[in-house]
Amino acid sequence: MAGIKKFFSDFKDFAMKGNIMDMAVGVVIGGAFGKIVTSLVNDIITPFISLLTGSVTLTELKHVFRPEVLNEAGEVLQAEVALTYGNFIQTCIDFLIIAFSIFVVIRLMGAARTKMEQLKKKEEEAAAEEEPAENELAVLQEIRELLKETQKQ
Repeated sequence: MAGIKKFFSDFKDFAMKGNIMDMAVGVVIGGAFGKIVTSLVNDIITPFISLLTGSVTLTELKHVFRPEVLNEAGEVLQAEVALTYGNFIQTCIDFLIIAFSIFVVIRLMGAARTKMEQLKKKEEEAAAEEEPAENELAVLQEIRELLKETQKQ
């Protein structure tokens, strides 16, 4: 029984680590993003491609090597042999959109990081310039105090 409690305790510690939670959030967001991209391709891009190809959807694009053979009742006697390249094209479009979107997000994050580093560097430089001025002021005040003391004597 103690072994089981230890196992679940270890699992809880593992599952609640920041990296695992970040990964879980990424998977959920990635799934939702995949649905958005699929809708973009199916509902916006595919109709324009369909105008060019004359097909209703990309997935219907295929090259038939041997058509299916039906009997008089409409039952399939011999299945169709076809190269269904339309689905492959749609999957490639999905991939390109996802890859481009991730590229744009990474570029934006890199630009934001560079901007933050530049601002931090400027702040550090400004702080470094202020320190000597404060030190000089403190030294001058000490000299003034010493001069006052020597004049009193």
